[in-house]
Amino acid sequence: MLDLCVQWLSLEEDVIERVTGGLGPGSGPGSGPERAGARPLGPAAPGHSFRKVTLTKPTFCHLCSDFIWGLAGILCDVCNFMSHEKCLKHVKTPCASVAPSLVRVPVAHCFGPRGLYKRRFCAVCRKGLEVPGVRCEVCELHVHPDCVPFACSDCRQCHQDGHRDHDTHLHHWREGNLPSGARCEVCRKTCCSSDVLAGVRCEWCGVQAHSLCSAALAPECTFGRLRTMVLPPACVRLLSRNFSKMHCFRISESTAPEPGEGEDSVDGSAPAGAGREVMALESSKQTLKIFDGNDAVQRNHFRAITVPRLAKSQEVLEVALRAYYITEDPQGFQLQALPAPALAGDTGASGKAWSGGATEEEGSRGPGARDAPSITRVPEAWIIRALPRTQEVLKIYPAWLKVGVAYVSMRVTPRSTARTVVLEVLPLLGLQAEGLKSFQLVEVLMGSRQVQRTVLADDEPLLDRLREIRQTSLRQMSQTRFYVAESRVVAPRVSLFVGGLPPGRSPQEYSSLLDEAVASKAGLVSVSHVYSTQGAVVLDVACFAEAERLYMLVRDTAVRGRPLTALVLPDVLHLKLPPDCRPLLVFVNPRSGGLKGRELLCSFRKLLNPHQVFELTNGGPLPGFHVFSQVPCFRVLVCGGDGTVGWVLAALEEMRHRLACPEPAVAILPLGTGNDLGRVLRWGAGYSGEDPFSVLVSVDEADAVLVDRWTILLDAHEAGGGENSMADAEPPKIVHMSNYCGIGIDAELSLDFHQAREEEPGKFTSRFHNKGVYVRAGLQKMSRSRGLHRALRLQAGQQEVPLPSIEGLIFINIPSWGSGADLWGSDSDSRFEKPRMDDGLLEVVGVTGVVHMGQVQGGLRSGIRIAQGSYFRVTLLKAAPVQVDGEPWVQAPGHMIISAAGPKVHMLRKAKQKPRKAGTPKDVRADGAPAPEGDSK
Repeated sequence: MLDLCVQWLSLEEDVIERVTGGLGPGSGPGSGPERAGARPLGPAAPGHSFRKVTLTKPTFCHLCSDFIWGLAGILCDVCNFMSHEKCLKHVKTPCASVAPSLVRVPVAHCFGPRGLYKRRFCAVCRKGLEVPGVRCEVCELHVHPDCVPFACSDCRQCHQDGHRDHDTHLHHWREGNLPSGARCEVCRKTCCSSDVLAGVRCEWCGVQAHSLCSAALAPECTFGRLRTMVLPPACVRLLSRNFSKMHCFRISESTAPEPGEGEDSVDGSAPAGAGREVMALESSKQTLKIFDGNDAVQRNHFRAITVPRLAKSQEVLEVALRAYYITEDPQGFQLQALPAPALAGDTGASGKAWSGGATEEEGSRGPGARDAPSITRVPEAWIIRALPRTQEVLKIYPAWLKVGVAYVSMRVTPRSTARTVVLEVLPLLGLQAEGLKSFQLVEVLMGSRQVQRTVLADDEPLLDRLREIRQTSLRQMSQTRFYVAESRVVAPRVSLFVGGLPPGRSPQEYSSLLDEAVASKAGLVSVSHVYSTQGAVVLDVACFAEAERLYMLVRDTAVRGRPLTALVLPDVLHLKLPPDCRPLLVFVNPRSGGLKGRELLCSFRKLLNPHQVFELTNGGPLPGFHVFSQVPCFRVLVCGGDGTVGWVLAALEEMRHRLACPEPAVAILPLGTGNDLGRVLRWGAGYSGEDPFSVLVSVDEADAVLVDRWTILLDAHEAGGGENSMADAEPPKIVHMSNYCGIGIDAELSLDFHQAREEEPGKFTSRFHNKGVYVRAGLQKMSRSRGLHRALRLQAGQQEVPLPSIEGLIFINIPSWGSGADLWGSDSDSRFEKPRMDDGLLEVVGVTGVVHMGQVQGGLRSGIRIAQGSYFRVTLLKAAPVQVDGEPWVQAPGHMIISAAGPKVHMLRKAKQKPRKAGTPKDVRADGAPAPEGDSK
């Protein structure tokens, strides 16, 4: 909610109030913050409805985080902001009722599934999340599920969409939920609190401060310590009309029920789930269901309020308005009882009305004044209605025109239309009359999940439009803005990635397949990029509606029995990247490391630009490399096991000739079971919950090294077979290897583990359990006899290599195998050179069985050294299990040819020196760009 104070309130002096004539009684919002002539809400008047309260137990001030005792407390009746009376003059945090009007640039949130977030507070009602809450996957916003409709659309602006192009990037403040030990950047005192929503943090650079101290900081954001790794929002373009932010950031849709949907919403002080019964109250009070418009009645979304049974209608109306964070004068509203038919869908039906302007002498008792029901009675249902208004004061925002004015207040009468308002506003903004026809009035609904824009017709009566919005939802009215914008035609262009197609086809064949599957329109859709080997294409769509239709259809379509993948991809404006910018392309496998992969995915989206973070289960690594194809210099971080790393390196090998940076260095965050390549490169045996920010700093400080990459040709022709065997054999295929390739017993154990994980993937969520499965599989094979040496032949270069009596043959490229074991050993041998991972040589080692493998992993023995070379040919006389970098299968009889795969791959090895501690804001904002990588060829 704090993406507004420093950025938007600085424009307070530039607000133009132009209201001619007074408004009669009942003709406008009255004495609320929207009344004519009202001073713009600034640091001294952030829209709260404060009153003194008597505290029966100590609580905390939301400004200074100190205790409040006795009669010294000041409480906002709307948003529950609590403060000392002495701190009141320093309050800058706006009330939730006016926060939407202060948002500088409306950007919708990406709410994920419900979860338990300990010591977190709701950004709307400011109460603790003791029950399951939701959080935004892109920023640090935490809210109760039923507070989601009231959340500000103030998420981070991560790209340009043709409307909001800014020259400078400002801090994006988020209030509260700071990490323990956080210190203010200005006064160096503790600014965090585990008891209240206090302190602010920039969600780009990580600077933390007290809300009062933040005004002393420069408004421009430099992206902090990670500035060279972050993809600047000004360098990313995405025309996202018709697409939600979940689609734009490729965030998987949750199967959990949406907050506020399919259930009865209740007051934020007591969030309720579906089917939760209203608790019994004392006989002097009753609970009422309050709706804010026709839309809420149709959806059966209400908020419950508790009032005395003999409360006056004015009191009930005030409580109902506060439940919807409406601080306007109650004189402009009334409560209408909803009979049973209205709850069933007849929104036009209404019962008795209780107006805020009624008097007690007229019998103005509230809904509770009826005959006292039993405490188990179903709560009554009421709807808040706005009284008819003959004229209103409306704020007109100058869209994204650089005129230095926040908004203009205009008086709207029954004669006012969209065109007349534009004609009145533009001269006030200093624009010449001859250009008035090139502007239009745009209605913007700033929903918490999606920001929707509608261009109003020139003859649209504005007073009728405002009445229609209030009839639909009073909450929606508080989230609606009107902008004056240029009537320029934006050329639609949406890049749509489609994967899962049959590989090896031409562009014309892919176009025909898509025409057949989803009936794409030839005049609006064209194939811009073809990735034939991966079976994927990138479409350029010149119509927003057609792009949305294709996106939805492709996701529900299968071709040749394979489901298709659809992703909306942004364009990176590589020419606008700063000279020292070296953005990090992040790939995360959420299936690795149990639930840690999912948490890392969310953390990296918040620390970096979410457009540079890709989920591998949603399209693989190809979309990420396509987005970064024109970036002149970038690095890659792979979060997963050895198999995931091999997957990304294989995709990089195929994409190398299409990249402006053909040899990006690759870092590893090990999430798998073995993680042998991560061990060699000092990234550790596995991720154990380190701070993601520290991980990114380590990647930035890592050193580039070279690692050999090998190609394995699998030619499954049966040795000495006839014509029938040739006809039935599998076609040749090529796989790539970085770590090791095993034939025999170790591959068989990997295959058993792989099959067990495929059958019950939910059980394989911890590294300890995974190793236990390996042990059990090995114990079942201890009694096997040695016979692999009779089932294959090995040739190194042009020489036949005799094989000893073994049960497993392993080709190793790195000095780590089977979760860190040194299979080659450290003893010197004059027959072979000392192994290195960049020497262009493979070492061949044999093991005699499961017992021998266990001794190697225990450090008691090493493997049997057989050969060393750069070219090997293996002839399988019968089918045998094979595994490459942890990915196993059963290979048919035939040949396996292992050779170097061209250029070596550039990897990042973690620096030996301990990275600087990232616990203080000073470290977060530390300057000093890393030295450029040298040419390590």
